[in-house]
Amino acid sequence: MKDEKKTVAAKTEEVKETVEKKAEETAKAAVETKKPAAKTTKKTTATAAKTTKKAADSAAKATKKAADTAAKATKKAAATVKKAAAKKTVKKAAVKETISLQYFGKDIKTADLMDTVKGIWVGELGKNAEDLKTINLYLKPEDNAAYYVINESFSGRIDF
Repeated sequence: MKDEKKTVAAKTEEVKETVEKKAEETAKAAVETKKPAAKTTKKTTATAAKTTKKAADSAAKATKKAADTAAKATKKAAATVKKAAAKKTVKKAAVKETISLQYFGKDIKTADLMDTVKGIWVGELGKNAEDLKTINLYLKPEDNAAYYVINESFSGRIDF
């Protein structure tokens, strides 16, 4: 953005110099041709006004372009910040959970029971791990067992 402001300022100075040169050339031509000073002044003023208008238009275009570029950069930065915030939120959402059932001096972890059920699916039943969709596990301490249902179709029992 600073570079664009410098470019606009440089173009404005360039236009001013051009206007001054044109005014000097017009004044010299007036002296050489012995034209009245009033006509030369009107012509110089008209030329200067046209040149100033062109310079103002160029400066306006450059300013608009700089504003558009800045707006795009701001949007891109905002999108990057949102993505970074979303990634951090996802990382914080991961929570390690452990559930244990303690019953008559036994400590039974549900993660161990789930691993056992998965082992039954792959090992004893000879199925692919990718085919495993759902596991429902029911703990029944009075029977000293856990009952499971795999993929809503196969069920069994694991003793504690």
